[in-house]
Amino acid sequence: MAEVRIRWADDNLKRFGKQIAALNEGFPKELPRIINKVGDRAKTQVIRNLTKQTGLPRATIVKAIGNPNQARTGKLSYEMVTRGGNIRLKYLSPRETRAGVVAKPWGKRTLFAGTFMKGGRFPDRKVVAKFDGHVYRRLNTSGTKITQARSGMFIPTEMTTGATKAAFEAIAGPLLQQRVEAALTKLLK
Repeated sequence: MAEVRIRWADDNLKRFGKQIAALNEGFPKELPRIINKVGDRAKTQVIRNLTKQTGLPRATIVKAIGNPNQARTGKLSYEMVTRGGNIRLKYLSPRETRAGVVAKPWGKRTLFAGTFMKGGRFPDRKVVAKFDGHVYRRLNTSGTKITQARSGMFIPTEMTTGATKAAFEAIAGPLLQQRVEAALTKLLK
């Protein structure tokens, strides 16, 4: 029996083969770089908005977010892992008044009645070195048991809500799509 071979050779097929080869070589290296650049830009927006949203100093937010787990070949994700429990009032610009301590959680001045930062009677209150700037609340009427006062604000919760979440979503998705499309166009020429 005779064998029949049919071959299709076309210049377009050769061009596509070269483009696919260039894409297979360059894109796996380029994609993690793109993800990291977009992630860094989104992180900047998250820090900026989280500072406004929480009322915490920028340095505290930067420390809480830390260094992200960046993308690399084989792992295409950029992860901002944050920490921060119930934030102490010390970090929210506290100021002691006769009624209690006024602090700025969520960027708004709030009175925490019955709390204190200093010792002694009003108006001659003295700074207590052992308190280290923290705000305290009495646990019993005699005042022998005290605990640090907290704001009720959690950085991980704040990071995934409100203006911070909106800023991340407005930057990350569209910018990533734009940069990936530009890289594909550049590699395919």
